[in-house]
Amino acid sequence: MNAHEPYAPESGDDSFDVELYELALDYRVRTNRLEGRATLNAVALTTVSAVSVDLIGLRATRVRVDGDRRTRFDQGPRKLRVSLPRRLQPGERFSIEIVYAGAPAPRRSRWGAIGWEELEDGALVASQPTGAPTWFPCNDRPDNRAPMRLSVTTDAGYLAVPTGRPTGQTAAGGRVTVTAESSVPVATYLAALHVGRYARVELAGDDRVRVFTVPEMRGDAARALVDVPRMLAVFEDAFGVYPQEDCALVVTPDVLEIPLEAQGMAVFGANHLAPGERRLIAHELAHQWFGNSVGIGRWRDIWLNEGFACYAEWLWSEASGALSVSAKAAKHHARLRALPQNLVLSDPGPDLMFDDRVYKRGALTLYALRCEIGDDAFSRVLHTWSETYRHALATGDDFCALASRVAGRDLDELFGAWLDRPQLPPLPAPRAASA
Repeated sequence: MNAHEPYAPESGDDSFDVELYELALDYRVRTNRLEGRATLNAVALTTVSAVSVDLIGLRATRVRVDGDRRTRFDQGPRKLRVSLPRRLQPGERFSIEIVYAGAPAPRRSRWGAIGWEELEDGALVASQPTGAPTWFPCNDRPDNRAPMRLSVTTDAGYLAVPTGRPTGQTAAGGRVTVTAESSVPVATYLAALHVGRYARVELAGDDRVRVFTVPEMRGDAARALVDVPRMLAVFEDAFGVYPQEDCALVVTPDVLEIPLEAQGMAVFGANHLAPGERRLIAHELAHQWFGNSVGIGRWRDIWLNEGFACYAEWLWSEASGALSVSAKAAKHHARLRALPQNLVLSDPGPDLMFDDRVYKRGALTLYALRCEIGDDAFSRVLHTWSETYRHALATGDDFCALASRVAGRDLDELFGAWLDRPQLPPLPAPRAASA
């Protein structure tokens, strides 16, 4: 049990960290059959003789620790408990190889059905916050991020788009295998795999961007995503250089409730191509800086992911000639003022961690900071934040301390009002130099 994460206490094991995931997967679309071999290269954090690995809805058939065929294991509905050959001391390294299979499906959670989802003609993964174990065995803690190597084999006519920089693609025996690697650390909830009858779409303006959709949606996807290079340029100016090894955008023909971000990737439903929904493209791209690079080690700090991404929406609105940041702030402040004042942004609780008030109040907190310290200092804060915690974990306290240090003044009163008290503070007045 993960004693350090009260929002998801049944997920993860804090006695060890995974340092590298190696996944070899074979997925048959028609039967929704997933067969996998996962190797978890790990290090003990405490004195330990057994560890628990998260795995839900899939059956482990073979487990070996450091190649030992005598490894004993026991599987329950959520956990695979693995006995180690000997008692390990903190700092000792070991590997767990797990062979498993089954029909992957979402898990039920307090946040709804999450994890692996079978589509009309393919599959996708929507793991945030605790859905990763529905498709691979893992130590499902937000603070245990690790590099990944993936090999995914699917039926001919389908293409797998996994997390990571593509490293190869082969075809044999009516099957297609794609390999990918992420050398930057990946949180389990940000690992993803999407399977469909996808083809590559060329997007002019930034050769870093890879777009995948079904052939009949190529034109619609290209038109909807045409501004992505400009969005990336705006965000690089505001936050610093794009921090990921890849930028893959997948458009599924299915209707999705919300877009999905993953490490170096975002996934949109056909419904998100509509002009009124394109702000969400900016939101998901911004997560590559905030959430996927600058990461959170505890779910209570989710505003650092969602508030920053929401603020980025406002930046893009202004840059694209729509509403200014200040107009967006005023609009959403008025909406929040009419809602219950019972949310503490620094610790919203698991039931409210994805409440829209977390997103908008988080963005307003950044706007309030900008109004308080001015545009130049605010820009330095954002750049320093994204660089200091590039591919590292951070907390809300870390951000407050960094902002005070960069601004050269104590900002406890401002952050206390916006983060630690439920009552919504008044809308701040922008400085003359602010947009």
